[in-house]
Amino acid sequence: MSSQRIDTSRASASRADATRGDATRTELVYGVHAVRALLTRHPQRVLRVLLQRGRQDARAQDIERVARASGCALERIDTERLTQRLGDVVHQGVVAEVYSLVPWNEEQLLAAVTAAATAGAAAAAGAAAAAGADTAAGAAAAAGVLPGAGPLLLALDGVQDPHNLGACLRTADACGALAVVIPRDRAAPLNATARKAAAGAAESTPVAIVTNLARTLRLLKEAGLWIVGAEADAERQVRDIDLTGARVLVVGAEGTGLRQLTRRHCDWLVRLPSLGAVESLNVSVAAGMLLYEALRQRQSR
Repeated sequence: MSSQRIDTSRASASRADATRGDATRTELVYGVHAVRALLTRHPQRVLRVLLQRGRQDARAQDIERVARASGCALERIDTERLTQRLGDVVHQGVVAEVYSLVPWNEEQLLAAVTAAATAGAAAAAGAAAAAGADTAAGAAAAAGVLPGAGPLLLALDGVQDPHNLGACLRTADACGALAVVIPRDRAAPLNATARKAAAGAAESTPVAIVTNLARTLRLLKEAGLWIVGAEADAERQVRDIDLTGARVLVVGAEGTGLRQLTRRHCDWLVRLPSLGAVESLNVSVAAGMLLYEALRQRQSR
């Protein structure tokens, strides 16, 4: 694969840039885990916290303590008002008004991949020297890559359900993925429902929203990544593929799987082992199994 030169002067290349808020737009984030993650990791994005009046349990008290320690405004309001603001959702009596998250674009994604690959290589090269290895390993972790391993991305090809998007983000965060890539059109938005399902991971794992997923996969291949697509009837199992290098794991939409154009950009098509009669898994479950296989291989190096 050829190497593509990325202009990092115009695109940020660290996870921190995915947490920058847009001061011109605000939205509501609800749920205990999602709100607490914002307060502890990015309090500068939180305008105010709304707590259900009368809720005095330990988790509500913890949210109030963290909000006040962060200098965020806090208001107790009735359940009816929360429902009026959010509709019929399970908000758990905890809501935050926040500056909207700024997703990565394609250029920022490619720049981040380049930075992560460089950090990973530096960590591997510095392993022989304790002081140098510690520094390089820290840089690799900050860039979202295990020391000595290539960057790992998860791409969702038209996933429609925001609950599935949130669940994928949650697992991607746990497995050290650099980012989750989604198309701009005909895909679930990163809304409050997705963030609640992500349980805080939407505030720590960047989401790259791209205009043309097939084009982005091609550019990632040119940048040195290999594309691994999940197909229920693929000949090879995922455990037979090396996932320790720079990889993009791609899962398709609910019910329809990978689109033909996406499939053509995959270097490997793999299936997950199955002993039952079910033909396919939920997309977030399949993504989780792929990600944890990648993590297993990377930690076994």
